[in-house]
Amino acid sequence: MAEITMIEAQKRSGRYNIYVDGHYAFPVSESVLVDFRLYKGMEIDKELEEQLTSADDVAKAYNKALDYLSHQLRTEKEVRDKLVDLEIPPETIDQTIQKLREFTLVDDAHYAASYVRTIMNTSDKGPRVIRQHLRQKGVAEQPIDEALKQYPVAEQMSVGTAVAEKLAKRYQHQSTRNQLQKVRQGLMSRGFGGDEINGMLDSLDLTPDEDEQRALLAKQGEKLWHRYRALSHSERQYKTKQALYRKGFKLDEISAWLADLGESAD
Repeated sequence: MAEITMIEAQKRSGRYNIYVDGHYAFPVSESVLVDFRLYKGMEIDKELEEQLTSADDVAKAYNKALDYLSHQLRTEKEVRDKLVDLEIPPETIDQTIQKLREFTLVDDAHYAASYVRTIMNTSDKGPRVIRQHLRQKGVAEQPIDEALKQYPVAEQMSVGTAVAEKLAKRYQHQSTRNQLQKVRQGLMSRGFGGDEINGMLDSLDLTPDEDEQRALLAKQGEKLWHRYRALSHSERQYKTKQALYRKGFKLDEISAWLADLGESAD
């Protein structure tokens, strides 16, 4: 049986060269050296050498994973994807992930909980957007559900209502219908649910100012009427009426405005 005749430290810290029967055989990391209790004079066969090489591959992948994790929290999927990018074999990745789990260096439940707390405190996003992001990161539904318990409906209503107020102010110079639609779309895109959105809208004071709405209709109507001046009378009337309706104005109000122009709305 072959015998380890020398263990030589490399220039790279934590790496060692193993010599067998007087010849260089393979390198190992310090962790492998310790775990397998390698020493000069130790007998070694082919099977043990393969175990040492495999363990060293895991040790190198583990160190690369630690480098990746040193900057911020990562999900298991993110770490796997990084190791795949580094062209590490699948079996080595599996063993590396298992080792990271044992030391709780990858923990999707912890990641999800931390992410929810951060988003609650630093953004205006609702639970659906949070869930989608965590899914994209590879987090399973159960830890997502648990993490979102930190974001109760009362807190969602507080965050969402503040968003709704800002959006309502942004779109205050549009028709009331369009204003409400824009606010609703904005809340949906931020990940709030339908029932919560209805509550947020109910909390807003969006009672339309009739005089302001008529003035707004007239202003936009005049622009459209001028835009379609090259069309026939009936086509001009149809296009103007259609465009104003798409902007959220009521048909009877549009007809009244056209009548004020001396034009028939029929």
